[in-house]
Amino acid sequence: ESAGAAVLHSPPGTGKTTLVPPVLAGLLPDLPAPAGTTGRVLVVEPRRMTVRAAARRIAWLLGEEAGPRGRVGWTVRGERRAGPGARVEVVTTGVLLRRLHRDPELPGVGTVLLDECHERHLDADTAMAFLLDVRATLRPELRLIAASATTDTTLWARLLEAPVVGVRGVSHPVEEVWCPPPRPVRPARGTSVDPALLRHVADTTVRALGEGPGDVLCFLPGAGEIGRVAALVTERLGARAGT
Repeated sequence: ESAGAAVLHSPPGTGKTTLVPPVLAGLLPDLPAPAGTTGRVLVVEPRRMTVRAAARRIAWLLGEEAGPRGRVGWTVRGERRAGPGARVEVVTTGVLLRRLHRDPELPGVGTVLLDECHERHLDADTAMAFLLDVRATLRPELRLIAASATTDTTLWARLLEAPVVGVRGVSHPVEEVWCPPPRPVRPARGTSVDPALLRHVADTTVRALGEGPGDVLCFLPGAGEIGRVAALVTERLGARAGT
């Protein structure tokens, strides 16, 4: 805390992206922000999809919607959904670079959290170099956090001259159930997926929902397949309920 920088290293699902930013922004009353934390928290993600998903999830945890009227917003190239009252803003690395180029002091920003910092690419490395320079010459009070589940913490700690903060994950028992399709399924060709596979995924999902409590997480090739399976699951659940 005294150095104003840290390396956050913890397994996936421990809240690096969705819980740390609202805590730093003082938005969770049960978890007070660190002393001296002021200004907007800027969360930097490598991909647009992650930006939108992270902002919506943070806002959901706060019981509100992300957008220009809320305390949580996002910005990607060509789309800004963050208002002047936003306390947490999620942006892509490219957006951060353009802001640093336009005004290196990042007015109004108190903390920058570089998420998924292990994904080394030109934009991320350039942004980190700029931020280190800004802290050294213009904004020594700017807080900087590098967060990742897999990165070499020693390297980042040496670069930021910062301590490593680690959080252990919680393991849960996993039971494997083999559910092969009743009939052969044609292998995928390019973006073409056999409809029989999607029907089998929907049937298996409905079966899993009926056999135990909780939710079901399905991995599918793309948005189209997700939409079709979701429709099939809704149809099957409706038929089961008699609606």
